[in-house]
Amino acid sequence: MPKLLTDWSSQAAKRVTWLFTDVDDTLTWRGKLPAETLDAMQQLSLAGINVVPVTGACAGWCDQIARLWPVHGVIGENGAFWITKRQQQFHHHYCVPFSEMRKRQRYLLEQVKQVLASYPGLTLANDQSFRFCDVAVNIAQDRTPLSVELIEELLLQLRQLTVFGDPVQATESSIHINVWTGNHSKRSSSQSYLSQALNGEVNQGEVAYVGDSCNDEPMFSWINNSVGVNNITPYLPKLACPPQYMTRQNGGYGFAELAHFLLSAKE
Repeated sequence: MPKLLTDWSSQAAKRVTWLFTDVDDTLTWRGKLPAETLDAMQQLSLAGINVVPVTGACAGWCDQIARLWPVHGVIGENGAFWITKRQQQFHHHYCVPFSEMRKRQRYLLEQVKQVLASYPGLTLANDQSFRFCDVAVNIAQDRTPLSVELIEELLLQLRQLTVFGDPVQATESSIHINVWTGNHSKRSSSQSYLSQALNGEVNQGEVAYVGDSCNDEPMFSWINNSVGVNNITPYLPKLACPPQYMTRQNGGYGFAELAHFLLSAKE
């Protein structure tokens, strides 16, 4: 089980200069971004801690985050791409050429629709048209959440799909099942992002991650300074690699709690 956030050594916590974070139900809570969360990101940035959202969210949402939030950059659609803004210029990095990514997505979309045809009432995520790479199935966003059994059944079927002979990946977040083709993941793209930003000189002690669900497990297994917001509790039995620490509060309020802890350690 994760330890309390207060069990994290302040000497270790004050070394953190990079905070990677999930978005839905980690920065947000109940579909909204709390003012406390936005203020926490701003205070972290002013203190020299680079915040990088790493999310399954669509490209359209990521564009807004990169433009308007006090973040270093954003990694979207579970690692398919990242966006940074430097001196008013936007820079996009895609894990595979953009045209190839869209071609594979179109092929995958038709297959996912065929799977969903057997489940009346199940739909794609409302933001599917704003996605570059993955296909997202709505399991809890603005709807009654699906049962654990139905989610497991869907994951099993979706993971049996192939795109041009290649297997697909499918993972569960707090609101969607994300399905994609390619070897990218939150972890691999975060590693590449950090290596590029630091010219290959990555120190694990300076990096932390915070998340809330099963699709954050690759990040928990990579980053030693890993934190779960309190609402990760129902997912803990599913995680072979749970976070090291946990906040007392949920979602964006838990993120603000973590930010306060890191800032206090700096002081």
